[in-house]
Amino acid sequence: MDTKALHDMFALGLPLSEKIVRPILVYIFLVVGLRLAGKRELAQLNPFDLVVLLTISNTVQNAIIGNDNSVTGGLVGAATLLIVNYVVIRFLYHHERIDRLVEGESETLVDQGTVRMDRLRRNLVTLAELDAEAHRQGYESLREIERCDLDPNGRLLFTPKQPTLDRMRHGEILSRIDRLTEAVAQLKP
Repeated sequence: MDTKALHDMFALGLPLSEKIVRPILVYIFLVVGLRLAGKRELAQLNPFDLVVLLTISNTVQNAIIGNDNSVTGGLVGAATLLIVNYVVIRFLYHHERIDRLVEGESETLVDQGTVRMDRLRRNLVTLAELDAEAHRQGYESLREIERCDLDPNGRLLFTPKQPTLDRMRHGEILSRIDRLTEAVAQLKP
């Protein structure tokens, strides 16, 4: 490999400080932008949401790397993103109030078996999407649901009115395992 190719591959086209600041600014913008866009953008993706997220990643790529296409520049940008994310996660772990501000709060979409249509509208979740997710999680219909919360990560968490057959079997198996564990413990001297 000739020296020009090596130079083009590894020599930074921008100052190192700029290569570090660019990803930090893009990271902050994306965290704030996704927070303002709502919980739906994070997990309940439809094809339109996916297109937007893919387009955003392509759009901000140039903001992160600038005119520098070197391997070194890409590695510096990627390392900066990873380090910033690591620091932010560790910081938020120790600062619960700020974490709630950044992450948001859970929102109850079904309460005491009643679907809260106003909250579905506010979070841009359709009744069909709610029903489809209930089916994916093993429920026949929303009539089986006592409560459904939309968590800050965009997941829908369902609580059944009555334990499902699978949940009752699971509890029974755990109970049997506990009894067997006790019996084995009594056999040991």
